[in-house]
Amino acid sequence: MSSDPWGRVDETGTVYVRTADGEQVVGSWQAGSPEEALAYFERKYEGLVVEIGLLEKRVKTTDLSAKDAQAAIDHIREQVDAHHVVGDLDALRVRLDKLVELVEARREERKAQRAKQSDEARHAKEALVAEAEELSQSDQWRAAGERLRALVDTWKGLPRLDRKSDDELWHRFSHARSAFSKRRKQHFAQLDAQREEARKTKERLVSEAEALSNSTDWGVTAARYRELMSEWKAAGRAQREHEDDLWNRFRGAQDVFFAARSSVFAERDAEQSENLKLKEELAEEAEKLLPITDLKAARAAFRNVNERWEAIGHVPRDARPKVEGRMHAVERAIQEAEEAEWRRTNPEARARAEGLTGQLQAAVDKLRGQIEQARAQGNNARADKLQRELDGRQALLDQALKGLQEFGG
Repeated sequence: MSSDPWGRVDETGTVYVRTADGEQVVGSWQAGSPEEALAYFERKYEGLVVEIGLLEKRVKTTDLSAKDAQAAIDHIREQVDAHHVVGDLDALRVRLDKLVELVEARREERKAQRAKQSDEARHAKEALVAEAEELSQSDQWRAAGERLRALVDTWKGLPRLDRKSDDELWHRFSHARSAFSKRRKQHFAQLDAQREEARKTKERLVSEAEALSNSTDWGVTAARYRELMSEWKAAGRAQREHEDDLWNRFRGAQDVFFAARSSVFAERDAEQSENLKLKEELAEEAEKLLPITDLKAARAAFRNVNERWEAIGHVPRDARPKVEGRMHAVERAIQEAEEAEWRRTNPEARARAEGLTGQLQAAVDKLRGQIEQARAQGNNARADKLQRELDGRQALLDQALKGLQEFGG
């Protein structure tokens, strides 16, 4: 009979293992010595030790699920409880019990981690929903659309919640995207309608612009082109594929008209510049009539100059006031000379002037007498008032006397 600290073999070849609950039969050995039997069952024990060690390492260092870990522990425990090995089975049971505690701790840790992840995922999805609902009211169609697509990708990368919560949040998220898509579709449909209306309006404007391009009614047509341009700007943009072509036609029609007008105006400017030169020469000829010494001759000479003046066409607008002003100055001088001659030779006017002068002289003499009388009486206030009246009558008398002199005496 052979023995070992953890087992023995009796004379019948039966192998026992020692445990805290007493000896347990391991098995029967008939193929060799008792030492060989113990060595065989001790190797089987070492196999369990290795298996437990590997399981401990997997539990501590890998993401082995609690369910799989517990199944592996139960499988090893069945082998330990079967007593088919020789060794410290109680120590293995202690290690297995600690491993169960570790698996349970990992289970709780993962449960807490999953709860935390779920909570984080809930908050993340709620934030996505809130942003999507805000974006659903945006009019920044391109930026908001791109952001909503990015939110979908973010959503897909988040873990699922419980079905009820996940479905409710997804429904809100999806509804926000649908609301934005509906608004965007309506906007672009309305925009398409507006652009189609703009296209029709611009087609009409182009037709009118092309019809006016050969007009020679320069002022009216130029004004109408300005009105057409205002209408063009107010019409808004047509579809991209039509806008450039319509504008090129519209602008081209204007260019034809304004190029023709510029050509005509250039010819007219050249002609008017020559007219200005001629009128300046006539103005110089008229100015030589001043000062007027022979009214009759001056009047005849000015009439001749004026006839030639009228025969000349327009001059440039900015030069017109100056050259016409020179002629008007000569004309006024002749008119003033005629008026002076008429006053000098008109008997009725002379009589009226003499009568007026006599009346004013009498009034002045009377006022002087009244002033002297008021001074003598010491009534200075009345004298001052009469003096002011005398000053006014004296000024009129001086003017009348000057007029009378024009009649020659």
